[in-house]
Amino acid sequence: MAEVVMRVWRGDPDGGTFTDYTMPAVEGEVVLDVIHRIQAGPAPDLACRWNCKAGKCGSCSAEVNGVPRLLCMTRMDSLPPDGPVVVAPMRTFPVIRDLVTDVSFNYEVARRIPPFTPEPPGPDGTHRMMQIDIERGQEFRKCIECFMCQDVCHVIRDHEENKTAFAGPRFFIRLMELESHPLDTLDRRELIREDMGVGYCNITKCCTEVCPELIRITDNGIIPLKERVVDARYDPIAWLGRRILKRTRATAEEAAALAPAQGPAAEAPDEASGPLEDAEAPSAI
Repeated sequence: MAEVVMRVWRGDPDGGTFTDYTMPAVEGEVVLDVIHRIQAGPAPDLACRWNCKAGKCGSCSAEVNGVPRLLCMTRMDSLPPDGPVVVAPMRTFPVIRDLVTDVSFNYEVARRIPPFTPEPPGPDGTHRMMQIDIERGQEFRKCIECFMCQDVCHVIRDHEENKTAFAGPRFFIRLMELESHPLDTLDRRELIREDMGVGYCNITKCCTEVCPELIRITDNGIIPLKERVVDARYDPIAWLGRRILKRTRATAEEAAALAPAQGPAAEAPDEASGPLEDAEAPSAI
């Protein structure tokens, strides 16, 4: 019977090493299937985070042969057969145990983002927006928060000190979603420039390459966000327009005050297609 060698990282915050497990090859399996068989056999204490096993929860993110992947969506027959399959935890985040990492950094960033703040409803008591705004904004809402884009981003992967000043790709698309929302009244652009560090990104598109939902993070999120930030900072016409429209500028302090009350990521139904009643709708790109 054919066999496969799984080279799995075992350890904790104090250190660890790779351990080889030779398992029978089973047709049609994904990497997570083999990890489960290892847990059921030679290593019942192996720690691995997972939930849906359908590529929609983002829990089983890890690095397979050095590339961030979802273990449940990586087929064994898609990997080179002439060597071990190396499974390691995401390198950007601290290890808790084995393949499980501490991704709380991402939730700390989420709490710093001012939530959706709509304008008052119309005379009929409802909010309305164009269907095209709803349809174009669905791309950003496909994010499953696997945080693989955060893991592969070299700004925080190779520079731990940048984590306090750089939000990362996942939150730039969240910010772009809010900033381009036709009903939102907050101006987060100075916050994005100063506290979220969008200027650190040099648009290598590595985040786009690993996104399992095929979100065009760089092209549709980060680059337009950079353009908005530059316009707000240096374009006098944009400055005048902001004064006329009277958009409220959000600061880091206001974000901290707003987040606990309204939550870091208030979501709206994706099916919204008509009048919206005091609810957030998808943003325009």
